[in-house]
Amino acid sequence: MCVITCFVHMRDECIELSLTCKLIFFSIVYRVKLPSLLTYFLTRFLLVVAISMGFIGLPNALAAGQGKKHKVHSVRTTPFGPRAEMAHLATDLSQDQQLPMAWVRHQLSLARRVQGLEKMVMPPPSSSPKNWAAYQARFIEPRRIEAGVKFWQTYKDALERAQNTYGVPAELVVGVMGVETFYGQHMGNYKVLDVLTTLTLHFPPEHPRAQERQAFFKSELGYFLKLVHAQPKGQAITGSYAGAMGWPQFMPSSWSRFAVDFDGDGRIDLLKSPVDAIGSVANYFKAFGWQTGMPTHYPVQFDEAKLDKPTLLAPDILPSFSAATMRDKGVLLEGNAQQHKGNLALVELFNGTDAPSYVAGTENFYVVTRYNWSSYYALAVIELGSAIKEGLAR
Repeated sequence: MCVITCFVHMRDECIELSLTCKLIFFSIVYRVKLPSLLTYFLTRFLLVVAISMGFIGLPNALAAGQGKKHKVHSVRTTPFGPRAEMAHLATDLSQDQQLPMAWVRHQLSLARRVQGLEKMVMPPPSSSPKNWAAYQARFIEPRRIEAGVKFWQTYKDALERAQNTYGVPAELVVGVMGVETFYGQHMGNYKVLDVLTTLTLHFPPEHPRAQERQAFFKSELGYFLKLVHAQPKGQAITGSYAGAMGWPQFMPSSWSRFAVDFDGDGRIDLLKSPVDAIGSVANYFKAFGWQTGMPTHYPVQFDEAKLDKPTLLAPDILPSFSAATMRDKGVLLEGNAQQHKGNLALVELFNGTDAPSYVAGTENFYVVTRYNWSSYYALAVIELGSAIKEGLAR
């Protein structure tokens, strides 16, 4: 007997219908991308087809049809069970964060181990080349730009106030929100307590920076418990698979250090208050040294006869060369870049098998990478914000 199961997934504007026969290991996957107005009707059409073919029963079909537009996948967890390590962890966190021991023990008793998380935090295989063109296309695209324009229009006053208060341009804050969570649409469905406890007790030892990363997640777990103790909520806080939370995807330590009550309601809430998130992102960049009025980067060309690329790339993205030194080593700057007062970095962005792209990153570009330590991320945030600002003006 061939038992056929049907799974219907709906993510963004894409519907996927999977028909799988376990006996003969045969599956059919139907995936289609449509304008959002048609999503509702096509979902039900596919369900009717599945029912008529006998692939799925009516009760299951009705349940599948009830899903939200952005249906998230389920997170599989298992109990940690009694462990001496858990008792030691409770002692450490209680002492580090000055929290009641009994309360910490109770909180950790509620944690569950997230299955498959260890693989998710491993670095990508070296055989997977970085591709700025693909990364750029993923984030600087019409739907995200349109959503960013609406976000800016909705929170115009808060963005203007954040820019005046912290000196950070509104487009940079809007760019962060768009790349991080698509303006609050994708904030993660992992219980933060579960993921941080899992990564503290079961961080993969084969990771090249295992000891450092495990210590990081243990510290973040402490900050998270301190946050929960100070601002108890009625339900478990969810976030990314690494424990980042809310509209701006702050880690618990960043929430503790940089989050601000920007809407003036007497509490900080990055989960439900976009205004708090706006002020907190701007405050984050200011704290890391954002310099008002300084560009983030300049275009470059090369004088191949003089180019000393190994020396220029040695500091990675840390600004280390004056404009004059860059010129002496074969980098051709134009316009205002030639008079730039601070140091610059030659930023290299790979494009798969195609030639890399290059920009001259300023100290402000480096500040953006403190939010996420990636030049690809930084340039995506900057370009998305610029595209939204242009769209707002039209």
